[in-house]
Amino acid sequence: MFSGYGQLVIGPAGNGKTTYCHIIQQFAQTKNRKMYLVNLDPASESTSDYDIDIKDLVSIDDVMSTLDYGPNGGLIYCLEYLLGNLSWLHDEIEQLGEGVYLLFDCPGQIELYSHLGIMKTIAEEIAKWGIHLCCVYCIDVVFLSDSNKYIAGSLISLSSMIQLELPYLNVLTKCDKFGDMEKLEELLETTHSELLEKEASKFSEKFHGLNKAIAKIIEDYSNFQVFPMNIKDEDSIEKVLFSADLLVQYGECEEPQDKMYEEAEQSMNNESYPTIC
Repeated sequence: MFSGYGQLVIGPAGNGKTTYCHIIQQFAQTKNRKMYLVNLDPASESTSDYDIDIKDLVSIDDVMSTLDYGPNGGLIYCLEYLLGNLSWLHDEIEQLGEGVYLLFDCPGQIELYSHLGIMKTIAEEIAKWGIHLCCVYCIDVVFLSDSNKYIAGSLISLSSMIQLELPYLNVLTKCDKFGDMEKLEELLETTHSELLEKEASKFSEKFHGLNKAIAKIIEDYSNFQVFPMNIKDEDSIEKVLFSADLLVQYGECEEPQDKMYEEAEQSMNNESYPTIC
């Protein structure tokens, strides 16, 4: 058993999961922190350099041609194969050393997180190895352009959060493409109920009660928050990473290295205090 930290990066296909992983890794490097990329998507066409890649264990093309499966069936088979051969993943992570920080780039098939148990079981096994995990759910900023899309995306995220039972972080990706950042901040401060009220005229009155109930389900989970990330804004990247670090308790067992702490400790050692009898 070893120790470390990890972010399970999930979300629908095309919502910027791989980009998120690379941006967080690059930002961490500027802070002298080493992070490793782990690809858990056997259907990924990314040409990225992964430190660990599921495609080195099983090929979705071989599965589809040999078993005559479609893309979704092949992907699920590959993940089930990984589940049956987790010792391979354990050994690969172990070779990276103690105290590693891992970014798991996961598949975009949302059913893997909303109701199938494969990813939950994989996450539970990784946690048993001493890896402190959190889940990062990527939502495309385009969802905010339509309240219906945003509510639907929030419900899917909430379903995944309940299913995976991990500390959870919602990240709004591609914010650099939104344009009006003031409007974005205003939208993020708007509750789901308020969004539906603004769009009430689009729905038949018989659905108003249902819409209010749906919004209330999301709002009842007080920890359901969305953090915007603009890849051109270092402050937003830092806030997202800081939030994820809190969830995985990164650095809590490490000695503070900041010069300020060293000076404060030295000052305390030089002070003389009255003896209490």
